[in-house]
Amino acid sequence: MVTFYLGCSFTFEKAVQKVGIPVRNVEQKCNVSMYKTAVSCCSTRYFHCNLVVSMRPVPKDKLEVVVRTTCPMKKSHGEPVHIGSPGLLGIQDLSKPDYGDVVQAHPGDVPVFWACGVTGVEAISNCKSLLAFTHAPGCMFITDLKDEDAAADHGKEIPEVFCISQNPLHYSITSARTVQKIRCLEDMIGIDPGDRGVKHLCLQDELLKACLSLSHAQSVLITTGFPTHFQYEPPEENDGPPGAIAMAAMLTAMGKNVAIVSDQRALNLNQKIIKEAVEQGILETPVPVISYRHDSADSALLFLCEDGNPEKPRFSHLVAIERTGMAADGNYYNARKINIKHLVDPIDELFLAAGSISGITTTGIGDGGNELGMGKVKEAVKKHIKNGDVIACDVAADFTIVAGVSNWGGYAVACALYILNNCKIHDRYLRKAVGFSKLSKKTGWAASALPSVAKEEKLLNILRQHQVRSGKTASLEMEVDGLPFYDTHSLMIEKLLEETLK
Repeated sequence: MVTFYLGCSFTFEKAVQKVGIPVRNVEQKCNVSMYKTAVSCCSTRYFHCNLVVSMRPVPKDKLEVVVRTTCPMKKSHGEPVHIGSPGLLGIQDLSKPDYGDVVQAHPGDVPVFWACGVTGVEAISNCKSLLAFTHAPGCMFITDLKDEDAAADHGKEIPEVFCISQNPLHYSITSARTVQKIRCLEDMIGIDPGDRGVKHLCLQDELLKACLSLSHAQSVLITTGFPTHFQYEPPEENDGPPGAIAMAAMLTAMGKNVAIVSDQRALNLNQKIIKEAVEQGILETPVPVISYRHDSADSALLFLCEDGNPEKPRFSHLVAIERTGMAADGNYYNARKINIKHLVDPIDELFLAAGSISGITTTGIGDGGNELGMGKVKEAVKKHIKNGDVIACDVAADFTIVAGVSNWGGYAVACALYILNNCKIHDRYLRKAVGFSKLSKKTGWAASALPSVAKEEKLLNILRQHQVRSGKTASLEMEVDGLPFYDTHSLMIEKLLEETLK
Protein backbone atom coordinates (compact mmCIF):
# COMPACT_ATOMS: atom_id res chain seq x y z
CA MET A 1 0.00 0.00 0.00
CA VAL A 2 1.21 3.55 -0.79
CA THR A 3 -0.05 6.61 1.06
CA PHE A 4 -0.46 10.05 -0.51
CA TYR A 5 -1.14 13.27 1.38
CA LEU A 6 -2.71 16.00 -0.76
CA GLY A 7 -2.92 19.66 0.18
CA CYS A 8 -6.30 21.15 1.11
CA SER A 9 -7.80 24.57 0.48
CA PHE A 10 -9.16 24.59 4.04
CA THR A 11 -5.60 25.46 5.05
CA PHE A 12 -5.80 28.94 3.55
CA GLU A 13 -9.23 29.89 4.91
CA LYS A 14 -7.80 31.39 8.13
CA ALA A 15 -5.24 33.38 6.13
CA VAL A 16 -7.99 34.69 3.85
CA GLN A 17 -10.10 35.75 6.84
CA LYS A 18 -7.13 37.56 8.38
CA VAL A 19 -6.96 39.93 5.39
CA GLY A 20 -10.65 40.77 5.65
CA ILE A 21 -12.13 38.42 3.04
CA PRO A 22 -15.35 36.69 4.09
CA VAL A 23 -15.39 32.90 3.74
CA ARG A 24 -19.05 32.19 3.02
CA ASN A 25 -18.99 28.46 3.86
CA VAL A 26 -17.51 29.26 7.28
CA GLU A 27 -20.08 32.01 7.82
CA GLN A 28 -22.88 29.62 6.87
CA LYS A 29 -21.43 26.77 8.99
CA CYS A 30 -21.35 24.30 6.12
CA ASN A 31 -18.88 22.43 3.97
CA VAL A 32 -17.39 24.10 0.91
CA SER A 33 -19.02 23.36 -2.49
CA MET A 34 -17.03 21.00 -4.74
CA TYR A 35 -17.66 20.28 -8.42
CA LYS A 36 -16.48 17.91 -11.13
CA THR A 37 -15.25 19.86 -14.18
CA ALA A 38 -14.77 19.14 -17.88
CA VAL A 39 -11.04 19.91 -17.56
CA SER A 40 -8.80 16.89 -18.14
CA CYS A 41 -5.93 16.24 -15.75
CA CYS A 42 -2.60 14.97 -17.04
CA SER A 43 -3.02 11.20 -17.44
CA THR A 44 -0.66 8.34 -16.64
CA ARG A 45 -0.85 4.67 -17.56
CA TYR A 46 -3.30 3.86 -14.78
CA PHE A 47 -4.66 7.15 -13.51
CA HIS A 48 -6.89 9.53 -15.42
CA CYS A 49 -9.70 11.89 -14.41
CA ASN A 50 -11.06 15.40 -14.74
CA LEU A 51 -10.20 18.17 -12.32
CA VAL A 52 -12.41 18.64 -9.25
CA VAL A 53 -12.61 22.17 -7.85
CA SER A 54 -13.83 23.82 -4.68
CA MET A 55 -15.73 27.11 -5.01
CA ARG A 56 -15.86 30.09 -2.69
CA PRO A 57 -17.89 33.22 -3.50
CA VAL A 58 -15.61 36.26 -3.09
CA PRO A 59 -16.59 39.96 -3.21
CA LYS A 60 -15.56 41.49 -6.54
CA ASP A 61 -13.35 44.10 -4.88
CA LYS A 62 -11.46 41.40 -2.95
CA LEU A 63 -10.46 39.21 -5.91
CA GLU A 64 -6.88 40.44 -6.19
CA VAL A 65 -6.39 40.18 -2.40
CA VAL A 66 -7.62 36.57 -2.31
CA VAL A 67 -5.35 35.65 -5.23
CA ARG A 68 -2.30 37.26 -3.64
CA THR A 69 -3.06 35.68 -0.25
CA THR A 70 -3.44 32.13 -1.58
CA CYS A 71 -0.71 32.29 -4.24
CA PRO A 72 2.18 31.62 -1.80
CA MET A 73 0.42 28.63 -0.23
CA LYS A 74 1.52 26.11 -2.85
CA LYS A 75 1.02 23.06 -0.61
CA SER A 76 -2.66 23.93 -0.20
CA HIS A 77 -3.29 24.42 -3.94
CA GLY A 78 -2.04 28.01 -4.21
CA GLU A 79 -3.95 30.61 -6.20
CA PRO A 80 -7.28 29.91 -7.94
CA VAL A 81 -7.48 27.97 -11.19
CA HIS A 82 -10.52 29.90 -12.46
CA ILE A 83 -12.43 33.06 -11.61
CA GLY A 84 -15.83 33.75 -13.14
CA SER A 85 -18.49 31.80 -14.99
CA PRO A 86 -18.68 28.13 -13.88
CA GLY A 87 -19.78 27.18 -17.39
CA LEU A 88 -16.24 27.77 -18.66
CA LEU A 89 -15.17 24.79 -16.51
CA GLY A 90 -18.12 22.71 -17.66
CA ILE A 91 -20.05 23.24 -14.40
CA GLN A 92 -23.71 23.66 -15.29
CA ASP A 93 -25.32 24.56 -11.97
CA LEU A 94 -23.64 25.92 -8.81
CA SER A 95 -26.70 24.93 -6.78
CA LYS A 96 -25.90 21.26 -7.43
CA PRO A 97 -22.38 20.51 -6.09
CA ASP A 98 -21.00 17.02 -6.64
CA TYR A 99 -19.49 17.06 -3.15
CA GLY A 100 -20.00 19.25 -0.09
CA ASP A 101 -22.83 21.70 0.50
CA VAL A 102 -24.50 24.52 -1.37
CA VAL A 103 -22.92 27.83 -0.35
CA GLN A 104 -25.01 30.97 -0.84
CA ALA A 105 -23.29 33.89 -2.56
CA HIS A 106 -23.93 37.50 -1.54
CA PRO A 107 -24.74 40.29 -4.03
CA GLY A 108 -21.50 41.36 -5.72
CA ASP A 109 -19.75 38.04 -5.09
CA VAL A 110 -17.84 36.31 -7.89
CA PRO A 111 -17.36 32.51 -7.92
CA VAL A 112 -13.69 31.63 -7.40
CA PHE A 113 -12.45 28.08 -7.96
CA TRP A 114 -9.44 26.25 -6.52
CA ALA A 115 -8.04 22.81 -7.33
CA CYS A 116 -9.47 20.25 -4.90
CA GLY A 117 -7.95 17.17 -3.24
CA VAL A 118 -11.09 15.21 -4.17
CA THR A 119 -9.53 15.04 -7.66
CA GLY A 120 -7.43 12.20 -6.23
CA VAL A 121 -10.55 10.27 -5.28
CA GLU A 122 -11.79 10.58 -8.88
CA ALA A 123 -8.45 9.26 -10.17
CA ILE A 124 -8.60 6.25 -7.82
CA SER A 125 -12.19 5.53 -8.81
CA ASN A 126 -11.30 5.57 -12.51
CA CYS A 127 -8.30 3.24 -12.13
CA LYS A 128 -10.61 0.50 -10.75
CA SER A 129 -8.33 -0.35 -7.84
CA LEU A 130 -9.44 -3.44 -5.95
CA LEU A 131 -8.88 -1.69 -2.63
CA ALA A 132 -8.33 1.92 -1.58
CA PHE A 133 -8.88 4.01 1.54
CA THR A 134 -9.60 7.71 0.96
CA HIS A 135 -10.69 10.72 2.95
CA ALA A 136 -14.30 11.84 2.83
CA PRO A 137 -14.76 15.30 1.25
CA GLY A 138 -14.53 17.84 4.05
CA CYS A 139 -12.90 15.40 6.50
CA MET A 140 -9.20 16.08 6.05
CA PHE A 141 -5.94 14.94 7.64
CA ILE A 142 -4.56 17.51 10.10
CA THR A 143 -0.77 17.87 10.47
CA ASP A 144 1.36 19.57 13.10
CA LEU A 145 2.60 22.13 10.55
CA LYS A 146 1.48 25.72 11.06
CA ASP A 147 -0.51 27.69 8.47
CA GLU A 148 2.37 30.17 8.34
CA ASP A 149 4.74 27.40 7.23
CA ALA A 150 2.44 26.59 4.32
CA ALA A 151 2.99 30.10 2.98
CA ALA A 152 6.76 30.10 3.34
CA ASP A 153 7.52 29.60 -0.37
CA HIS A 154 5.93 32.65 -1.81
CA GLY A 155 8.52 33.52 -4.49
CA LYS A 156 9.05 36.89 -6.15
CA GLU A 157 6.14 37.04 -8.58
CA ILE A 158 3.09 39.02 -7.48
CA PRO A 159 -0.19 38.12 -9.24
CA GLU A 160 -2.66 40.68 -10.58
CA VAL A 161 -6.26 40.04 -11.64
CA PHE A 162 -8.09 41.47 -14.69
CA CYS A 163 -11.62 41.04 -16.02
CA ILE A 164 -11.40 39.88 -19.65
CA SER A 165 -15.07 39.18 -20.38
CA GLN A 166 -18.49 40.13 -19.05
CA ASN A 167 -20.43 37.55 -21.09
CA PRO A 168 -19.56 35.06 -19.75
CA LEU A 169 -17.92 36.61 -16.69
CA HIS A 170 -14.24 35.70 -16.83
CA TYR A 171 -11.15 36.94 -15.03
CA SER A 172 -7.53 36.12 -15.77
CA ILE A 173 -4.32 36.28 -13.76
CA THR A 174 -0.78 37.31 -14.63
CA SER A 175 2.23 38.64 -12.76
CA ALA A 176 2.86 42.29 -11.87
CA ARG A 177 6.12 42.10 -13.83
CA THR A 178 4.28 40.94 -16.95
CA VAL A 179 1.71 43.70 -16.52
CA GLN A 180 4.47 46.29 -16.37
CA LYS A 181 6.18 44.94 -19.51
CA ILE A 182 2.94 44.97 -21.51
CA ARG A 183 2.13 48.49 -20.30
CA CYS A 184 5.54 49.50 -21.59
CA LEU A 185 4.65 48.07 -25.03
CA GLU A 186 1.37 49.98 -24.92
CA ASP A 187 3.19 53.23 -24.18
CA MET A 188 5.65 52.60 -27.02
CA ILE A 189 2.99 52.20 -29.70
CA GLY A 190 0.91 55.10 -28.36
CA ILE A 191 3.19 57.78 -29.75
CA ASP A 192 1.74 60.01 -32.47
CA PRO A 193 4.27 60.43 -35.32
CA GLY A 194 1.65 62.01 -37.58
CA ASP A 195 0.50 64.45 -34.86
CA ARG A 196 -3.14 63.48 -35.46
CA GLY A 197 -4.31 63.52 -31.84
CA VAL A 198 -4.05 59.75 -31.39
CA LYS A 199 -2.75 60.09 -27.81
CA HIS A 200 -6.18 61.39 -26.73
CA LEU A 201 -7.77 58.07 -27.72
CA CYS A 202 -5.51 55.78 -25.66
CA LEU A 203 -7.01 53.77 -22.80
CA GLN A 204 -4.69 52.03 -20.33
CA ASP A 205 -4.47 48.24 -20.23
CA GLU A 206 -6.55 47.61 -23.35
CA LEU A 207 -3.56 45.81 -24.89
CA LEU A 208 -3.10 43.73 -21.74
CA LYS A 209 -6.76 42.72 -21.37
CA ALA A 210 -7.16 41.99 -25.09
CA CYS A 211 -4.12 39.72 -25.01
CA LEU A 212 -5.23 37.96 -21.82
CA SER A 213 -8.50 37.21 -23.58
CA LEU A 214 -6.67 36.04 -26.71
CA SER A 215 -4.46 33.81 -24.56
CA HIS A 216 -7.58 31.97 -23.34
CA ALA A 217 -9.23 31.86 -26.78
CA GLN A 218 -9.34 28.66 -28.82
CA SER A 219 -10.13 30.22 -32.20
CA VAL A 220 -9.53 33.75 -33.50
CA LEU A 221 -10.94 35.57 -36.53
CA ILE A 222 -8.90 38.55 -37.78
CA THR A 223 -10.07 41.18 -40.24
CA THR A 224 -8.19 43.99 -41.95
CA GLY A 225 -8.40 46.08 -45.09
CA PHE A 226 -8.87 49.82 -45.55
CA PRO A 227 -9.54 50.72 -49.23
CA THR A 228 -8.64 54.38 -48.81
CA HIS A 229 -7.09 54.67 -52.33
CA PHE A 230 -10.38 54.43 -54.23
CA GLN A 231 -8.73 55.76 -57.41
CA TYR A 232 -6.21 52.87 -57.56
CA GLU A 233 -6.49 49.13 -58.08
CA PRO A 234 -6.23 47.59 -55.58
CA PRO A 235 -7.49 50.39 -53.30
CA GLU A 236 -5.98 48.84 -50.13
CA GLU A 237 -3.28 50.49 -48.04
CA ASN A 238 -0.31 48.67 -46.51
CA ASP A 239 -1.16 49.48 -42.90
CA GLY A 240 -3.13 46.56 -41.48
CA PRO A 241 -2.06 43.39 -43.31
CA PRO A 242 1.43 43.27 -41.73
CA GLY A 243 -0.05 43.69 -38.25
CA ALA A 244 -2.71 41.06 -38.97
CA ILE A 245 -0.11 38.57 -40.19
CA ALA A 246 2.13 39.25 -37.15
CA MET A 247 -0.77 38.40 -34.84
CA ALA A 248 -1.74 35.35 -36.90
CA ALA A 249 1.83 34.01 -36.75
CA MET A 250 1.94 34.21 -32.95
CA LEU A 251 -1.57 32.89 -32.39
CA THR A 252 -0.93 29.95 -34.72
CA ALA A 253 2.30 29.17 -32.88
CA MET A 254 0.27 29.10 -29.66
CA GLY A 255 -1.97 26.40 -31.09
CA LYS A 256 -4.99 28.62 -31.81
CA ASN A 257 -7.21 28.15 -34.83
CA VAL A 258 -6.85 31.35 -36.86
CA ALA A 259 -8.67 32.66 -39.93
CA ILE A 260 -8.75 36.00 -41.75
CA VAL A 261 -11.96 37.50 -43.13
CA SER A 262 -11.70 40.10 -45.89
CA ASP A 263 -13.85 41.88 -48.45
CA GLN A 264 -14.92 39.54 -51.27
CA ARG A 265 -13.36 42.06 -53.67
CA ALA A 266 -9.94 41.58 -52.00
CA LEU A 267 -10.20 37.86 -51.29
CA ASN A 268 -7.89 36.72 -54.08
CA LEU A 269 -5.33 39.42 -53.24
CA ASN A 270 -5.17 38.45 -49.56
CA GLN A 271 -4.91 34.75 -50.36
CA LYS A 272 -1.90 35.48 -52.60
CA ILE A 273 -0.28 37.61 -49.87
CA ILE A 274 -0.70 34.81 -47.31
CA LYS A 275 0.67 32.22 -49.75
CA GLU A 276 3.78 34.31 -50.46
CA ALA A 277 4.22 35.07 -46.74
CA VAL A 278 4.45 31.32 -46.11
CA GLU A 279 6.86 30.84 -49.02
CA GLN A 280 9.18 33.54 -47.64
CA GLY A 281 9.09 32.28 -44.05
CA ILE A 282 7.02 35.12 -42.60
CA LEU A 283 4.31 32.63 -41.66
CA GLU A 284 5.07 29.03 -40.71
CA THR A 285 1.74 27.68 -41.98
CA PRO A 286 -1.03 29.09 -44.22
CA VAL A 287 -3.91 30.99 -42.63
CA PRO A 288 -7.33 30.52 -44.27
CA VAL A 289 -8.73 33.70 -45.86
CA ILE A 290 -12.51 33.82 -46.13
CA SER A 291 -15.19 36.39 -46.98
CA TYR A 292 -18.48 37.43 -45.39
CA ARG A 293 -21.68 38.14 -47.30
CA HIS A 294 -24.86 39.72 -46.00
CA ASP A 295 -27.67 37.60 -47.41
CA SER A 296 -30.23 37.85 -44.62
CA ALA A 297 -30.87 39.24 -41.14
CA ASP A 298 -29.25 36.09 -39.71
CA SER A 299 -26.11 36.17 -41.88
CA ALA A 300 -23.77 37.27 -39.07
CA LEU A 301 -25.15 34.69 -36.64
CA LEU A 302 -24.86 31.91 -39.22
CA PHE A 303 -21.28 32.97 -39.99
CA LEU A 304 -20.17 33.16 -36.35
CA CYS A 305 -21.97 30.10 -34.95
CA GLU A 306 -22.49 26.49 -35.98
CA ASP A 307 -25.93 26.26 -37.62
CA GLY A 308 -26.62 29.73 -36.29
CA ASN A 309 -26.74 28.38 -32.72
CA PRO A 310 -25.43 31.09 -30.32
CA GLU A 311 -24.54 28.29 -27.87
CA LYS A 312 -21.92 27.07 -30.37
CA PRO A 313 -19.72 29.98 -31.51
CA ARG A 314 -17.04 29.11 -34.09
CA PHE A 315 -14.71 31.84 -32.83
CA SER A 316 -13.70 32.86 -29.31
CA HIS A 317 -12.28 36.24 -30.31
CA LEU A 318 -12.64 38.68 -33.22
CA VAL A 319 -9.83 41.15 -33.98
CA ALA A 320 -10.06 44.07 -36.39
CA ILE A 321 -6.85 45.90 -37.30
CA GLU A 322 -6.94 48.95 -39.58
CA ARG A 323 -10.29 47.78 -40.86
CA THR A 324 -12.76 50.30 -42.30
CA GLY A 325 -15.38 51.04 -39.63
CA MET A 326 -18.98 52.12 -40.12
CA ALA A 327 -19.78 55.70 -39.05
CA ALA A 328 -22.98 56.78 -37.31
CA ASP A 329 -24.66 57.56 -40.64
CA GLY A 330 -24.04 54.03 -41.97
CA ASN A 331 -21.26 55.09 -44.36
CA TYR A 332 -17.53 54.31 -44.35
CA TYR A 333 -15.05 57.19 -44.56
CA ASN A 334 -11.33 57.53 -45.08
CA ALA A 335 -9.40 60.18 -43.12
CA ARG A 336 -10.17 62.79 -45.80
CA LYS A 337 -13.93 62.36 -45.22
CA ILE A 338 -14.50 60.58 -48.56
CA ASN A 339 -17.19 57.91 -48.49
CA ILE A 340 -15.78 54.53 -49.64
CA LYS A 341 -18.83 52.41 -48.77
CA HIS A 342 -18.96 50.95 -52.29
CA LEU A 343 -15.64 49.17 -51.61
CA VAL A 344 -16.53 47.73 -48.19
CA ASP A 345 -18.33 44.53 -47.18
CA PRO A 346 -20.33 44.84 -43.91
CA ILE A 347 -17.92 42.91 -41.70
CA ASP A 348 -18.99 45.29 -38.91
CA GLU A 349 -22.09 43.10 -38.60
CA LEU A 350 -19.93 40.33 -37.15
CA PHE A 351 -18.73 42.61 -34.34
CA LEU A 352 -22.24 43.88 -33.66
CA ALA A 353 -23.62 40.33 -33.54
CA ALA A 354 -20.76 39.15 -31.31
CA GLY A 355 -21.93 41.56 -28.63
CA SER A 356 -24.97 39.38 -27.98
CA ILE A 357 -23.25 35.98 -28.28
CA SER A 358 -21.84 34.58 -25.05
CA GLY A 359 -18.25 33.45 -25.47
CA ILE A 360 -17.10 35.83 -28.23
CA THR A 361 -14.87 38.77 -27.29
CA THR A 362 -13.82 41.53 -29.68
CA THR A 363 -10.78 43.79 -30.13
CA GLY A 364 -10.31 46.78 -32.42
CA ILE A 365 -6.90 48.18 -33.38
CA GLY A 366 -6.67 51.59 -35.02
CA ASP A 367 -4.74 54.83 -35.42
CA GLY A 368 -7.32 57.40 -36.50
CA GLY A 369 -10.71 56.64 -35.02
CA ASN A 370 -12.45 55.56 -38.26
CA GLU A 371 -11.44 51.91 -37.87
CA LEU A 372 -13.71 49.04 -36.84
CA GLY A 373 -13.87 48.71 -33.05
CA MET A 374 -12.99 52.34 -32.32
CA GLY A 375 -16.59 53.13 -31.36
CA LYS A 376 -15.49 52.68 -27.76
CA VAL A 377 -13.59 55.99 -28.01
CA LYS A 378 -15.82 57.76 -30.54
CA GLU A 379 -16.45 60.81 -28.35
CA ALA A 380 -12.70 61.39 -28.08
CA VAL A 381 -12.40 60.87 -31.86
CA LYS A 382 -15.03 63.53 -32.52
CA LYS A 383 -13.24 65.94 -30.21
CA HIS A 384 -9.58 65.41 -31.07
CA ILE A 385 -9.32 63.91 -34.60
CA LYS A 386 -9.63 65.95 -37.78
CA ASN A 387 -13.04 65.27 -39.41
CA GLY A 388 -13.83 63.10 -36.39
CA ASP A 389 -17.43 64.30 -36.20
CA VAL A 390 -18.07 62.61 -39.55
CA ILE A 391 -15.56 59.75 -39.84
CA ALA A 392 -15.67 58.35 -36.26
CA CYS A 393 -16.49 54.64 -36.24
CA ASP A 394 -19.73 53.92 -34.42
CA VAL A 395 -19.05 50.21 -33.78
CA ALA A 396 -17.35 49.45 -30.48
CA ALA A 397 -15.18 46.49 -29.52
CA ASP A 398 -14.70 45.09 -26.03
CA PHE A 399 -11.09 46.24 -26.15
CA THR A 400 -9.65 49.12 -28.19
CA ILE A 401 -5.91 49.24 -28.86
CA VAL A 402 -4.75 52.62 -30.12
CA ALA A 403 -1.39 53.03 -31.88
CA GLY A 404 0.43 55.71 -33.84
CA VAL A 405 0.34 53.24 -36.76
CA SER A 406 -2.06 50.30 -36.68
CA ASN A 407 0.63 47.79 -37.68
CA TRP A 408 2.42 48.68 -34.46
CA GLY A 409 -0.66 47.54 -32.56
CA GLY A 410 -0.47 44.15 -34.30
CA TYR A 411 3.22 43.83 -33.50
CA ALA A 412 2.51 44.75 -29.86
CA VAL A 413 -0.21 42.09 -29.60
CA ALA A 414 2.20 39.43 -30.86
CA CYS A 415 4.87 40.58 -28.40
CA ALA A 416 2.43 40.80 -25.48
CA LEU A 417 1.18 37.26 -26.16
CA TYR A 418 4.78 36.04 -26.08
CA ILE A 419 5.36 37.78 -22.73
CA LEU A 420 2.12 36.43 -21.25
CA ASN A 421 2.81 32.86 -22.25
CA ASN A 422 6.26 33.00 -20.71
CA CYS A 423 4.79 34.21 -17.41
CA LYS A 424 4.70 31.33 -14.91
CA ILE A 425 1.70 32.71 -13.02
CA HIS A 426 -0.37 33.15 -16.18
CA ASP A 427 0.77 29.82 -17.63
CA ARG A 428 -0.30 27.97 -14.47
CA TYR A 429 -3.71 29.65 -14.50
CA LEU A 430 -4.14 28.91 -18.20
CA ARG A 431 -3.12 25.24 -17.90
CA LYS A 432 -5.39 24.54 -14.93
CA ALA A 433 -8.33 26.21 -16.68
CA VAL A 434 -8.01 24.52 -20.11
CA GLY A 435 -6.29 21.24 -19.28
CA PHE A 436 -2.86 19.95 -20.26
CA SER A 437 -3.97 18.11 -23.38
CA LYS A 438 -5.08 21.26 -25.20
CA LEU A 439 -1.65 22.88 -25.12
CA SER A 440 0.47 22.39 -28.23
CA LYS A 441 3.58 24.41 -27.49
CA LYS A 442 6.90 23.29 -28.87
CA THR A 443 10.31 24.14 -27.51
CA GLY A 444 11.18 27.63 -28.69
CA TRP A 445 7.70 27.86 -30.19
CA ALA A 446 7.18 31.59 -29.86
CA ALA A 447 10.53 33.25 -30.43
CA SER A 448 10.48 32.37 -34.12
CA ALA A 449 6.89 33.63 -34.42
CA LEU A 450 7.71 37.14 -33.15
CA PRO A 451 7.74 39.95 -35.71
CA SER A 452 11.17 41.06 -36.92
CA VAL A 453 12.61 43.78 -39.13
CA ALA A 454 13.66 41.18 -41.72
CA LYS A 455 10.19 39.59 -41.89
CA GLU A 456 8.39 42.93 -42.11
CA GLU A 457 10.76 44.11 -44.83
CA LYS A 458 9.91 40.98 -46.86
CA LEU A 459 6.19 41.51 -46.28
CA LEU A 460 6.28 45.14 -47.38
CA ASN A 461 8.02 44.06 -50.56
CA ILE A 462 5.27 41.47 -51.17
CA LEU A 463 2.66 44.20 -50.73
CA ARG A 464 4.52 46.54 -53.08
CA GLN A 465 4.62 43.84 -55.75
CA HIS A 466 0.84 43.62 -55.48
CA GLN A 467 0.53 47.42 -55.80
CA VAL A 468 -0.63 47.87 -52.19
CA ARG A 469 0.29 51.44 -51.26
CA SER A 470 1.20 53.63 -48.30
CA GLY A 471 -1.96 55.00 -46.67
CA LYS A 472 -1.19 58.70 -46.50
CA THR A 473 0.75 59.23 -49.73
CA ALA A 474 -0.29 56.34 -52.02
CA SER A 475 3.43 55.77 -52.55
CA LEU A 476 4.87 52.38 -53.49
CA GLU A 477 8.10 53.16 -51.67
CA MET A 478 9.21 51.35 -48.48
CA GLU A 479 6.89 53.29 -46.20
CA VAL A 480 3.64 52.93 -44.24
CA ASP A 481 1.29 55.86 -43.51
CA GLY A 482 3.80 58.17 -45.13
CA LEU A 483 6.52 57.16 -42.64
CA PRO A 484 9.69 55.48 -43.96
CA PHE A 485 10.24 51.86 -43.02
CA TYR A 486 13.85 52.78 -42.17
CA ASP A 487 14.19 54.01 -39.47
CA THR A 488 10.67 54.67 -38.23
CA HIS A 489 8.92 51.29 -38.46
CA SER A 490 12.09 49.22 -38.21
CA LEU A 491 13.08 51.10 -35.06
CA MET A 492 9.65 50.51 -33.49
CA ILE A 493 9.93 46.76 -34.15
CA GLU A 494 13.40 46.69 -32.59
CA LYS A 495 12.20 48.56 -29.48
CA LEU A 496 9.21 46.24 -29.04
CA LEU A 497 11.44 43.18 -29.37
CA GLU A 498 13.99 44.56 -26.93
CA GLU A 499 11.33 45.06 -24.26
CA THR A 500 9.75 41.68 -25.02
CA LEU A 501 12.93 39.62 -24.80
CA LYS A 502 14.74 41.32 -21.94
